[in-house]
Parts: sequence; C-alpha cells; structure tokens
Amino acid sequence: MNQGAQGSSIDTEEYRYRVPAQVRAVDVTRERDNDTPGARGEHTHGEQPVPRPGPGPGAGRPAVQRSSVRGQILDALRTALVAGELAPGEVYSAPVLGERFGVSATPVREAMQQLALEGAVEVVPNRGFRVVERGTRELAELAEVRALIEVPVMLRLARTVPAERWAQLWPLAEDTVRVAASGCRATYAESDRAFHRAVLALSGNEQLVRIAEDLHRRAQWPLVGGSGRPGRADLVADAAEHTALLEALTARDLGAVRALVAEHFAGAAQPLVPPRP
Repeated sequence: MNQGAQGSSIDTEEYRYRVPAQVRAVDVTRERDNDTPGARGEHTHGEQPVPRPGPGPGAGRPAVQRSSVRGQILDALRTALVAGELAPGEVYSAPVLGERFGVSATPVREAMQQLALEGAVEVVPNRGFRVVERGTRELAELAEVRALIEVPVMLRLARTVPAERWAQLWPLAEDTVRVAASGCRATYAESDRAFHRAVLALSGNEQLVRIAEDLHRRAQWPLVGGSGRPGRADLVADAAEHTALLEALTARDLGAVRALVAEHFAGAAQPLVPPRP
C-alpha cells in the first residue's frame, strides 16, 4: 500500500476507498441531533475538508458501497488505526470522517462506538472520539495473555491434527510472507490475524478463537508517539516465524512449537517490568 500526503489506498474483496493520512483534531462546542457536519456538537469549522478522489474510474460514486456500510467503515477505521493514520491522543469527528467516506456521520459514529467497546477509542462528549494512548506495558500484558491462551492450544493441536490439515494452512502462511515483503503494516495485520485464526480454528472452540482474535487485534494498535511501530524487516521476521511454526506443527515437534510461539509473542512486546515505587 502506497502511503503519501493524501492518504493510503486500501483494497479488499468487498470495497475500495482511501483513508486520509491526516485528519485534524476537532474543535467542537455543542451537540445537535442530526447527521450534517456539526452534528452532535462535532463542529468541523476547525478542520480542513478532506478531498475526495479525483477523476478516474469510480469518480462521482460514493466512496463506500452502501451494502454493510457500518461494517465497511469499521474495517476502514481499524485499518487506519493499525496504519497509524489515527494518532493516539487525537480527537476525530464523525462528520468529517463521514464526508471522506461519502456517508452520513451515523455509520461512522456507530463504528466508533464499537471501537470504544473494544478499547481503541474513548468518547469525548460534545467533541467526538479520542484514540486511546497505549504504552509498552499494555502491549506486554497483551502478549502475555495471548501466550497463556495460545501456547497450550497449539501444543494440543500439534499432538492431534494430522499433517494434511496443516498443509491446508500453507497458503495463509505464505501470504503473510508475501505481504510482509511489501512493508504495509495494515495489510500485514489482516494477514497475520488470518493465519492465527485459522490455526486456532482447528481447536473447534469458537469462543477461544473470538477471544484470541480480539487480543490479537488490540496488540496491533499503535503505541503513543509511534514507538514500537514495526518496520518492513520486523514484518518479514514475524512472517518467517509463521512458516517455521507450521513446519513444527506438521512434524509434531512440541519443543519447537513451544519455543516458536514464545518467541513469536516475545517479539511483539517488551518483557513485563513492575513499575518502580
């Protein structure tokens, strides 16, 4: 994905649109119950308009397809979070983001409320939504919890899943390697989750998969100040661990599985250090 001053392109099987690279913090003072710019007190006079796509295929059409609008907006906002286009600590208004996507503020606000439930943003009354500021300790805590859940499950799967089932996961592992080489953090985040989700799905425990997916997504959010943001080399190294893990699972090498999963999570966060008194 090419990133620049105007934004970053996002392609999925369901839709194509652009997420602005920079959206200014809003200046808002009061609330109204409509979906025009300024709705719910989200005044936008302090924000610069976000340009729409120029001439070309699709010009003049809504930026987002009308089917499953809320879900598409939610995916777009999640992508913007991972890509660092929604900065920790900044406040964003639903009307301005809605203008960019070619929809009313309502589906944007609903998507933001879902992100608030997930802990990614917090509601700022009469202003909008602030991206939560996270530090390295929270990232380490998430890595520790993920390891507690996934290591025992993967060891059990290594003992019970036949080699032909693991062979079906090779395209997903290889996709992470391919995407990592592009250096696109947002696209790699989706590919990374898809691989882990497929592995854990072999357990047959839907609740476990759902919880692990939530923890994984949280672990991908940027830290305050942009610290800990993975570069291309980090993504490539992370993807290589996927293929090594799949080889160990296929061979039923429990020692290698345990070591690889522990190393995989350790690479995502610093060790937990108790705060000084």
